[in-house]
Amino acid sequence: MLVGTHHMFSNTTGHDKPGMKIVIVGAGKVGRTLVDQLCKEGNDITIIDEDEKKVEQLTNLYDVMGIVGNGASYKVQVEADLEHADLFIAVTDSDELNLLCCTVAKRVGDTAAIARVRNPDYSEEVSYLRDKLGLTMIINPELESAREIARIFYLPTALEVNSFAHGQAELIKYKVPEGHVLDQVRISDLAQKVLKKYVKLLICAVERDGDVTIPNGSFILKAGDVLSFVLPRRDRKAFLKGLGFKASVVRNCMIVGGGRSAYYLSLQLIHMGISVKIIERDKARCEELSELLPEAVIINGDGTDEDLLREEGLESVDSFVSLTGIDEQNIFLTLHARRVSGAKVITKINRTNFKDVISKMDLGSVIYPRYITSEAIIAYARAKRASYESNIETLYHMYDHRVEAIEFRVDNDSRATGTPLRELKLIDNLMIAFINREGKIILPSGDDKILPGDTVTIVTTNTGLNDLDDIVK
Repeated sequence: MLVGTHHMFSNTTGHDKPGMKIVIVGAGKVGRTLVDQLCKEGNDITIIDEDEKKVEQLTNLYDVMGIVGNGASYKVQVEADLEHADLFIAVTDSDELNLLCCTVAKRVGDTAAIARVRNPDYSEEVSYLRDKLGLTMIINPELESAREIARIFYLPTALEVNSFAHGQAELIKYKVPEGHVLDQVRISDLAQKVLKKYVKLLICAVERDGDVTIPNGSFILKAGDVLSFVLPRRDRKAFLKGLGFKASVVRNCMIVGGGRSAYYLSLQLIHMGISVKIIERDKARCEELSELLPEAVIINGDGTDEDLLREEGLESVDSFVSLTGIDEQNIFLTLHARRVSGAKVITKINRTNFKDVISKMDLGSVIYPRYITSEAIIAYARAKRASYESNIETLYHMYDHRVEAIEFRVDNDSRATGTPLRELKLIDNLMIAFINREGKIILPSGDDKILPGDTVTIVTTNTGLNDLDDIVK
């Protein structure tokens, strides 16, 4: 059906889907990721983009409605039935267009609206823009990626560090080295044989030979396992030091690529007292970065030049991050840095093709900005669908989206509250990682109870949990 300058596609399967009605403007990397995730969770999706080929491709792959047109157009939004939508998301490549789309959407449907905004000029005005435009959320993937990288630099031996309970607890991912004290230890024996005077921890997930397990006490750890465990933030250094892990913050960092991600990351690192060196091939951008980041060293040169990297001290740096716009370059630079230095390396990957191949490479910590964006939005979408008893505060996908870590806020009594955990009949492949009670992090025993006012974090290989009651059979 042709309407004005836009065209509508649909690929319906004939069955009614539960869930929310969501309109997404922008069929790029993030838009595609959102369509994939939100469709899996049973939502009714309409995608809008001016690129007919992108829209047609998504409608052929997923059970979604597609509209070719300008997402900021009143007529296009009316055709998308925005008046009856529960959520509007604008993730085009243009910050200004995203903000305009949301502004129009608030007039058309008065629906919850989320915009992706990446420009540093706007990032300093997020609260003002959100309040004045009536937006539910403004997401900046480069800024959120920088924060995630900075958390990892606090614990250089970690592969991932995910923050919960407003930073009071962390879910940390490590790979068990050969000959380490954790090698061949049964989880039920950790407290007596390994931890002893050190702090308590809870191992929530283990990846071995490509398979992910939510372990019980009889599970025996082995070298090569990639495990995720919860610690109160205050205890992490004492615990890691006790197990022989390096717990010191890195002192310096070399960054290849001087785009927005490098700018946001440099601000984070400089604030942490970490020396920063950026290598960027565009001279004009180097001059701009020199003004924006007077405390950083800015080198105008080709970051893929081995001789230049050696001259600038790659072999002796504490950490190395490749933030070019080309995934292949980021991967090759990381592999080179691992070969010639002992640096902590972090690799940014924009695309999600060939994830199985990438996961088998020794790339250190891998950051996917599009997933960081989609996780925040999906957490909000699930919370909006949830019952009044609880809502989702935080959501992380781990182990290539095979595991979810979800923090629920408990507002009222429910099936999951007031009962000792040992008496709750939890669904399979799920672990209650911790309870946050008035800022105190509780690594729970069977005698502990979930109470209204708590936040509760669970780790599970199940997907799509919207509410705390979903954890109970």
